[in-house]
Amino acid sequence: MGDMLEFNDIYQEVKGSWNDGRLRFSKQNVVYKSNKTGKVDSIPAGELNQAQWRRVCLGHGIKLGTSTGHIYKYDGFRDTDFEKLSEFFKLNYKMELSEKDMSVKGWNWGTAKFSGPLLSFDINDHTAFEIPLSNVSQCATGKNEVTLEFHQNDDTEVSLMEVRFYVPPNQTDERQDPVEAFAQNVLTKADVIQATGDAVCIFKELQCLTPRGRYDIRIYPTFLHLHGKTFDYKIPYTTVLRLFLLPHKDQRQMFFVISLDPPIKQGQTRYHFLILLFSKEEDINLTLNMSEEDVEKRFEGKLSKNMSGSLYEMVSRVMKALVNRKITVPGNFQGHSGAQCITCSYKASSGLLYPLERGFIYVHKPPVHLRFEEISCVNFARGTTTTRSFDFEIETKQGNQYTFSSIEREEYGKLFDFVNAKKLNIKNRGFKEKKGMKGNINEYSDSDEDQHDAYLERMKAEGKIREEGNDSDDSDGSGSDESFNPGEEDEEIAEEYDSNASASDSSDEGDDSEDESAKKKAKKTKVVKEKKERKPRKEKKQKDKAGPKRPMSAYMLWLNSSRERIKSENPGISITEISKKAGEMWRQLNKDEKEEWETKAGEAKRQYDKLKKEYKESGGGPTSSPRKEKRKSGGKKDEKRKSSSGEKEKERGGNDSFKSREFIETSDDSSSDSDHKSKSKKKRKKKESEEEEEEEAVSTPASSEEESD
Repeated sequence: MGDMLEFNDIYQEVKGSWNDGRLRFSKQNVVYKSNKTGKVDSIPAGELNQAQWRRVCLGHGIKLGTSTGHIYKYDGFRDTDFEKLSEFFKLNYKMELSEKDMSVKGWNWGTAKFSGPLLSFDINDHTAFEIPLSNVSQCATGKNEVTLEFHQNDDTEVSLMEVRFYVPPNQTDERQDPVEAFAQNVLTKADVIQATGDAVCIFKELQCLTPRGRYDIRIYPTFLHLHGKTFDYKIPYTTVLRLFLLPHKDQRQMFFVISLDPPIKQGQTRYHFLILLFSKEEDINLTLNMSEEDVEKRFEGKLSKNMSGSLYEMVSRVMKALVNRKITVPGNFQGHSGAQCITCSYKASSGLLYPLERGFIYVHKPPVHLRFEEISCVNFARGTTTTRSFDFEIETKQGNQYTFSSIEREEYGKLFDFVNAKKLNIKNRGFKEKKGMKGNINEYSDSDEDQHDAYLERMKAEGKIREEGNDSDDSDGSGSDESFNPGEEDEEIAEEYDSNASASDSSDEGDDSEDESAKKKAKKTKVVKEKKERKPRKEKKQKDKAGPKRPMSAYMLWLNSSRERIKSENPGISITEISKKAGEMWRQLNKDEKEEWETKAGEAKRQYDKLKKEYKESGGGPTSSPRKEKRKSGGKKDEKRKSSSGEKEKERGGNDSFKSREFIETSDDSSSDSDHKSKSKKKRKKKESEEEEEEEAVSTPASSEEESD
């Protein structure tokens, strides 16, 4: 039995909603951390005085009681965990984990017992159900009836609204009303906020960003009262998760952020954060509405009766002492301008993103807090509207995505270094490391020409890899398919321009406008090079079926011998799961066990090399593929075609007014500016085609007569 026990996927019921988390038992304490909120409950081992093991809806659960009167319930254990926990409690906490049976009769008549913060309804000394009194929002009484109303949780699909208890009259003691006694027991532990007594202190006319407006904040011992012109909010200190004190980018203002769970409500609107804005120059003299002895006893030196200083410091000090939580401030991060935040936009509004030691917080509309442990990955993306900015995307493990856009590119280097130092998973890290992104951070300058474009570099890298792959395929005789003579190209260009000039000189009209249009046509005409015939890809090596087979590796030899054993140990296992299971088992083998199979693989390899050598000496081996021979013969035919077509062109154009084939094609396309010379060319072509048809008509019957003879 170790000094520590850890359990994952343990659930805690919070106002009708199951929140999963991790539970750890150690010699010093019991710690539970919620995956949803990150809230940590720590129970010192010395305060534990009760431990019960119970059968609940989520398997088995454990109920822990402390000497301070708190009750903690955790569900989601397996039946086999009882022995481990029982031994651990005896060894480390010197107490027994007792088994407690629940009543499943379904009766609605029993005994109501108040034990600390719980109201338990028992039937024959077996608990039927328990109600945490902290979930009660209102308690109303009738003649013989007590009605309990509950706080609602937005995360639940179905919520319990109220429970009514019928309390029979007490026949023995007529002086005490049993209904009133029941209600008083509920109200002493219920989370019913009643503004009774005087406030500890009052801060007047504070500027609040969410909910928007100016509010008087009255600090009571157990809750916070926001009093505005339109709305009032009462916030119990138990709902406060975290406190943040954040400097504004202008260095003249401060944000004080209070994170709430559950949030405060106004109609259908939920406020998960209370954000106050202070000016650094505003000071206050504060006097607490308590005696010095009470202040010393209650706050243990954290506060004094008379205090003075900046308004934001006084508010944060009082809240820290009453809520008993640490105040989170920005860490070592500094942006390009020296500020501890980054200006950006989230959704439709602009705000400030603060990189913290354990997360990010965005202020203010809407406020967002993301812890590092709930972040799956981050991504640096190119800005959608301009190249002077980029987007910072955060994806959580639950699949939610948050995009902070319009961040100045000068902030890129600092933010990337911060994310890298915190070891967060970066989506496009691979290309940044290849291109040396850390060295290229200084390339974010004011010049548009010298700007760094992550996507452009990524595409260049992919193109380079693709080109290298094509070059390796075309490395053998890539220039053998065509010959290119730069002198011939110059001759073609000269002929093209000379022929154009002669055409303009021989023009009957001789207008300057026609001459200019002909020159423009000549300039537009481009010399079309013969397209490179694409070299076919290299042929894959054909398998020699007659040759010896390759030997198996040590792992494959072991897998063949162990496959049946894995199937028998895991009935119904699929093929893919067999390979996964085998991989895990192979990794767990020690060196001595692996050495046996490695020696077998070595022997098989030596035998294979011997057989292969004998096979090659006997004249075996892969033959050349017939496709290559076809390509060679096909290449010769193409060369013959090219030479014959070149001879025909020489026979046709043996005069000074020769025009290249490319120029004829382009001039034929432009029908709108055709002159009478082009018409004559068309007639000449038509004449030649008719003559060819006549020759074919004459030759066809002659050939048929020869065949008949």
